[in-house]
Amino acid sequence: MAIDPDAGFETRAIHLGRDFVSDTGAVIPPVWLTSTFEYGNPNGFDYTRSGNPNFRLLDRAVASLEGAAFSTCFGSGVSAITAVVSTLKSGDVVVAEENLYGCTFRLFAQVFAKFGVSVVYLDFTGPASLETLASHSPALVWIESPTNPNLKVIDIAAVAEAAHAAGAPLLVDNTFASSYVQRPVELGADLSLISLTKYANGHSDALAGAVATNSEEWHAKMVFAQKALGLQPAPLDCWLVSRGLKTLALRMERHSENALAFALFLEEETGAVSVRHPFLPSHPQHELAKRQMRGGSGIVTADFGLDLGETLAFLERLQLFPKAESLGGIESLCCHPASMTHASVPRERREAVGITDSLVRFSVGLETVEDLVADVRQALATVS
Repeated sequence: MAIDPDAGFETRAIHLGRDFVSDTGAVIPPVWLTSTFEYGNPNGFDYTRSGNPNFRLLDRAVASLEGAAFSTCFGSGVSAITAVVSTLKSGDVVVAEENLYGCTFRLFAQVFAKFGVSVVYLDFTGPASLETLASHSPALVWIESPTNPNLKVIDIAAVAEAAHAAGAPLLVDNTFASSYVQRPVELGADLSLISLTKYANGHSDALAGAVATNSEEWHAKMVFAQKALGLQPAPLDCWLVSRGLKTLALRMERHSENALAFALFLEEETGAVSVRHPFLPSHPQHELAKRQMRGGSGIVTADFGLDLGETLAFLERLQLFPKAESLGGIESLCCHPASMTHASVPRERREAVGITDSLVRFSVGLETVEDLVADVRQALATVS
């Protein structure tokens, strides 16, 4: 279906992805639950591990919404990470932001280290990281912005310039922002990686990931990895994510609005030691966030100055924030990074980057924000 590439984000999100339905006129394409295809069909499908109409429709939508020429979908965000790292070889060095998603750290440390891929961790909010980047001769530069869970905001354009000067491509994990809030490829990144499980799907009922790029070479590598490594998503999950994309803009606006109001409450009324949200005026990279992002997204982190037992007790007493990993769904969630998402990171490294036993991560959903505030008040009151 021909859609003006200059059409608005919401228009493209809703109207892209209606191919392969010309013989039925279906407004919403079906799920192609087939493992194989008859040889010689006009669209070139052969085996779902190497392609399926639902994959192709999702790829086209994500590429457009990310402002990229290509996108390749995978079975999860970690599958997308695996696809990219699988392109490296023994002896290659990755220069990465020191505050990374715990599963990314684990994949580097416990899987790809065995194959001779090493990682140098830097604080990309400081100018020294850009000045020393080239000295490490990186094969790949890897950052998140905002980071998980500390919500550091990295200057993507500046890192892209430094990475390219060092002869390395830049990958940005865009999961915490989403395609609506931030588009790394437009800021100079070579690869934008997203866990589509999160905001893109938005309903906590499907797993998927994607890598978007303007590079034909990188796109070919991702397509190869999808097929050769068996990293493909499920057709139904692709259909669910495609459905989620149609309301992404509306949901991200509400997530951002709720999260900022929630963060202001935590900062002003709870006596928290620290509160982080990219659009909170006290955030260290607040001005950069306002330039680089369309909204602050829906994650808030806070340290209430409690010990480990009190922190866990507080989380257990919350009623509208189930304690669970993941984020970006319509429902609010709470997470204790030190014992959950970043448990695989050694304690000394966790604490060095600010992931302490008292740190709490909130994924702020679409509920009435006053109810979320009241829930935190009652939970804090029981442990004070």
